[in-house]
Amino acid sequence: QVMVFAADQEDLFVRLTGFFGRMGFSILDAKVHTTRHGYALDSFMLQDTSNSARYRDIVALIEHELGALLLNPGEPQRPSSGRISRQVKHFPVTPQVSLRADEAGRHYILSLPAADRPGLLFDVAEVLAKYGISVQAAKIATLGERVEDTFLLTGGGLSQDAQVLRVERELVDRLQV
Repeated sequence: QVMVFAADQEDLFVRLTGFFGRMGFSILDAKVHTTRHGYALDSFMLQDTSNSARYRDIVALIEHELGALLLNPGEPQRPSSGRISRQVKHFPVTPQVSLRADEAGRHYILSLPAADRPGLLFDVAEVLAKYGISVQAAKIATLGERVEDTFLLTGGGLSQDAQVLRVERELVDRLQV
């Protein structure tokens, strides 16, 4: 499990998901929060897909590389695409995207059940960043070969129906296996 507490930065969620993907980790579970004082408090449950390094080596590597990423933010870097599991290829899950306003109308809730694959969370985060949408909170759940992700969002012109449709359409396109 990796906990990130840092001043919130533009595209932080995209950069974190890209970082973990490039390091060979699959994000099994994540909880993302932005405090009222402008700090990101993010928790990631990771699985080492390569199983190549010892635990202490992995911890030291993450601490060093992730610290450097947070101190020197740059453009988000796409993780390698990896391999799609045989089960997903033969029993695909049709992605569903639901983006709606919450009861108070101040935030928007994005729900994404879809087939899991390497780089999926990065693709979602990249689309949101493209439209200037901020992730205020997120619950990421990987259930075998399926993900059920929920995001609390602000910004990006989501009060306009046409913008909501554009975002939903692009997410569906990016989530196709």
